[in-house]
Amino acid sequence: MTALATDVSAPPERMSSRHKLVLTLLLGAQFMLAIDFSILNVALPVVGRGLGFGLDDLQWIATAFALPAAGFTLLFGRVADLFGRRRMLLAGMALLAVGSLIGGFAASPAMLLTGRVLQGLATAIATPAALSLITTSFPEGPLRTRALGLSGALMSAGFTVGAILGGVLTDLLSWRWAFLINVPVAVLILAVTPVVVGESRSRDGAKLDIPGAVTVTGGLLVLVYGITSAGSRGWSDPLALGALAAAAVLLVAFVLVERRSPAPLAPLRILTRRTVSWGSVGGFVAFATETSLVFLMTLYLQKVLGYSPLTTGLALGVLGAGTFAGGVAAPRIMGRFGGRATLVAGLVLQAVATAALLGLGESGDGLALMLAATAIGGFGNLVAIVAFMGTVTSGLPDGDQGLATGVATMAQQVAITLGIPVMSAVATANTSVLGGVHTATAVNAAIVLAGAALVGTFLRRS
Repeated sequence: MTALATDVSAPPERMSSRHKLVLTLLLGAQFMLAIDFSILNVALPVVGRGLGFGLDDLQWIATAFALPAAGFTLLFGRVADLFGRRRMLLAGMALLAVGSLIGGFAASPAMLLTGRVLQGLATAIATPAALSLITTSFPEGPLRTRALGLSGALMSAGFTVGAILGGVLTDLLSWRWAFLINVPVAVLILAVTPVVVGESRSRDGAKLDIPGAVTVTGGLLVLVYGITSAGSRGWSDPLALGALAAAAVLLVAFVLVERRSPAPLAPLRILTRRTVSWGSVGGFVAFATETSLVFLMTLYLQKVLGYSPLTTGLALGVLGAGTFAGGVAAPRIMGRFGGRATLVAGLVLQAVATAALLGLGESGDGLALMLAATAIGGFGNLVAIVAFMGTVTSGLPDGDQGLATGVATMAQQVAITLGIPVMSAVATANTSVLGGVHTATAVNAAIVLAGAALVGTFLRRS
């Protein structure tokens, strides 16, 4: 079979069989990477007891993944443009297999954290590569929008499936299978990708901007570290504040470097495009609020209603169904109303559904409300995410798609990292668990509405 990079022989509204084969492979890779983010969340106490993690140290299992996943995404998105998107996808999958083996056979906290770091780095390498292979394999228009819709649906559903799968594997087998399950899937992708997907890269001959890479990667790493430290130690912690100040200095230095670089890592002409900047704001809000809402509902189900991790994961599966439905419906909505209106409408629907959760009480009678509201909110969230992905990557040449998808993925990873500590701090400030959940849920809904207002005001109509 001849490898496929960009096949435009099919009619623009229909995918050819080879388009479908490429999309299935790339979506499978993205789905697995999304699952990895959340698959250990419900198993953290079990992992901690098994390897001797202290209660205060459990957060580092998530942080060890989030730091490289957010910090290196923009860099590797551009590297994929310059040195080959398929090559970077394969490198990410190989690294994921290695990290998963190390984590699965971990005999100490240090060994497990090493595996999580490698998994996070693999996500930073493979996710923008897979996304940019989708955007360069499908021409802008209905085909690309449909592909991005399915991509968004599976990536978002992956976070929920990860929680369910983590609970099932931990209860029935062992938490170690949350790592080991990745290995055969990664090996399959490594074997099939060279046959199905052709190489794709920028042909402009540009070189990698080393000063830009150092400043932006360093800035994002200390930003994520500062956010995580603030969430666990408090926002007045000197170490957290120092890290956030260092992040500000490095990111300002990155902007100054990019202004003077003859071949910038992230050209400011792209970063300042309204579709990229304000589209990313909408995506950031969507990811930060929905992932933190999952945390709040997990807190409610386990601490207020007393559900087990497995039952909690299954209850949140309704949210996953809503997100999948939103991803499937989003391309048609976006084709009818455009990216800006779809992004705003999705955020507004998510905000309204989130606000409805303020009716939750201490009895199980509110479970039906929670299931309905999270499903509807998940639908709106995924509609917004698909519109965000389509907006950020629209109107750009193929040579810049790795950068655009790197920006989109960076917004996603930083948002996920930021959302949970902020909502956790708001929730735990209240002496009552239910009162804390209510307060944080109200803040969550308000942030979504504010994001919708900003995007609606500043994102130019297309």
